[in-house]
Amino acid sequence: MINLKNSVFKLVENAKININCVKTENAFKIHSYKMNMFADIRDIREILKDGRILGYKNLPSVILEFWIGIKGQYQKKFLNESFNFTLYYASDWRSALATLIANSVGLLNTPNQKGDYNRSLELNDPIEEAK
Repeated sequence: MINLKNSVFKLVENAKININCVKTENAFKIHSYKMNMFADIRDIREILKDGRILGYKNLPSVILEFWIGIKGQYQKKFLNESFNFTLYYASDWRSALATLIANSVGLLNTPNQKGDYNRSLELNDPIEEAK
């Protein structure tokens, strides 16, 4: 058996200590501001199956750091516009790790939505239904 240096739980705990988080209840208060954008880091298949937050941008976690890169060949222009991004996933473990990566690469005005998509569904937040 491999003796792991860290568990995923420790990585998530460390990420949450080192990033800004916004509660789902507060995230939607800033959703309507023109300088704020939600970034759904789920795989597109999950979005198609489960729906998404209204007005989201898809920013898959598996390529996140490459899309953020200023001079990278995969860089997405919308990430260099003056938006404040709020990252979310189905639960906040993965988005906490993605937020830490985004902050480390340079997307500094990026909090993690604590509670994430599942909590948004509970609160009846503005959701686009699955297609």
